[in-house]
Amino acid sequence: MSLPKKRKKPESGDQERIYFDCYSDVSVHEEMIADEVRTNAYRLGILQNADALRGKVVLDVGAGTAILSVFCVQAGARRVYAVEASTICQQARQVVKLNRMEAQITVIEGVMESVELPEKVDLIVSEWMGYALMYESMLSSVLAARDRWLKPGGLILPSCAELFIAPISDPATDWRLDFWGQVKDQYGVDMSCMAAFARKCIMTEEMVVQPLSGEDVLAHPTRFAQFDLGRATLEEIRALKGSFACYCFGSTLMHGFCLWFSVTFPGGEKPLLLSTSPFLEETHWKQTILYLDEPIPVIQDTAIIGEISMTPSECNPRHLRVRLDYRIGSRESKTRNYRMGD
Repeated sequence: MSLPKKRKKPESGDQERIYFDCYSDVSVHEEMIADEVRTNAYRLGILQNADALRGKVVLDVGAGTAILSVFCVQAGARRVYAVEASTICQQARQVVKLNRMEAQITVIEGVMESVELPEKVDLIVSEWMGYALMYESMLSSVLAARDRWLKPGGLILPSCAELFIAPISDPATDWRLDFWGQVKDQYGVDMSCMAAFARKCIMTEEMVVQPLSGEDVLAHPTRFAQFDLGRATLEEIRALKGSFACYCFGSTLMHGFCLWFSVTFPGGEKPLLLSTSPFLEETHWKQTILYLDEPIPVIQDTAIIGEISMTPSECNPRHLRVRLDYRIGSRESKTRNYRMGD
């Protein structure tokens, strides 16, 4: 029997190819466009900026199927450059043709950082947000496009972003952790020894993406980071950090923290907010959960304080790392490092 070969770490070019290849499949685009909260927010956010778009030139960064480019033309844009690095750009050209917008929309296949445009643009639109906002790190491409191609005073849609954190109780995890202690009552076999192993497998340092409800949130959320896409630098977005402090609503088990984000579209009578909050309608981003290593009992007014930092993975900059320093009540302070990807 031969020994298994050690897996080779993907080279930078391979990582990029794998990333763009995942957007060549219809499933990911189906999921995004079927997310009515997301798609309607972009449509309305673009339409309420019709005055800024009318007769102007737009750059769509990571255009995908070009639906945002079509929205821009519907809002009055004179020309849209739809830049897409994956082969889905072939379908984007079909969408443009089917909507009879070949004269207004030019689909460009290529990586945003290296493509050349024939002119500067008045506005940039992009749906760049990943899980926990920063997974996939597509925002760096938007900022690169801003610095190279956006005219002074130009507009970016959406224009700003915010990140939130809150402690949570997760009923599904609670059920899974209790499951092994109940097997004997149902089947006559004591499997309670599996409980510690289950906790180790479930409450890991891998960030989990799943939907929560507002009832699962144990305290008022804290906004720990925000930035304006018109002024943010690459250095700032690669090291997002902040502090938090909150007090529990009642007595329960705390299983971890959850992260979510919102982005804002300016214009109209008031800015339009696209939020992935558990208190609002679910989106395909859901929420991102950071589990503790074990459930912690909390009571009303238990203080939870700490600091959080988000950085790209050293192995793959499109993957995400989170460091969490926290204290729950009178317990000792703890540090936990989380990952998404790799």
